[in-house]
Amino acid sequence: MLLHVNAFHLDIDSKGKTWWHKLAPRTRLLCTILLVFAIALTPNGRWWSWAIYAMGVVGVVLISRIKLPVLLKRIAVEFAFISAVLLGTLFRSGGEVVASWGTVKITTEGLLVLGSVTTKALLSLIMLNLLTLTTSIPALLNALVALRTPRLLVATLGSMYRYISVLIGEFNAMRRAAASRNFTGNGSWKRQVIGNMMGSLFIRTYERGDRIYQAMLARGYQGIPPALDVPSGGRRDILALTLTLILTLLGQVIYLFKW
Repeated sequence: MLLHVNAFHLDIDSKGKTWWHKLAPRTRLLCTILLVFAIALTPNGRWWSWAIYAMGVVGVVLISRIKLPVLLKRIAVEFAFISAVLLGTLFRSGGEVVASWGTVKITTEGLLVLGSVTTKALLSLIMLNLLTLTTSIPALLNALVALRTPRLLVATLGSMYRYISVLIGEFNAMRRAAASRNFTGNGSWKRQVIGNMMGSLFIRTYERGDRIYQAMLARGYQGIPPALDVPSGGRRDILALTLTLILTLLGQVIYLFKW
């Protein structure tokens, strides 16, 4: 994963002027949380509910005018990491057997769970990536504080994001050093060297991160970076939250009445 972190910048589209960008960061965060929770908590097989939520997600994507290639690239990379978990749901017992290879069987229950979990993951990833692409990190951290998230947790999240560049720099330096010394081949010695590199990487990153943190404290750092030019909220935010609540309730009504 460290080889690909440099390709991602979380807030590429945070300077837009669309209706979505004019919402206060806490409103965007609340709308995303409501929609993601509604998507994730809907039981398996409720396709009409997810169709309602999908229309809302697509609507936000269109309104925000986000760069679709960037969004699709990030979702593709994230799906690569969760595909093993998703494929594991395909072989659940129950229902009719669709195909079998010895003791391995694909059942209708497995297909139902796979389709449901994949739909939940896809819609949730789209909303979460859209939020991080259209909201700057300082604004997002301040939105968490405004929603009464513990400040220690918010400061930890901010430090993780800030120090990832330190980790990447140290990793690339060690990788170049290994390549310049013709670090190739196989065997237990290579695994031992890689293990030593990981340990050295942790120590070097920790020490450098501590020095940076002490320098920040000396300059008045209080845990949360200031967010500039952030919308304060208004009628537009109330309307957005109302529409999100209506959308989530509509999806749940369809589920409860089994339409």
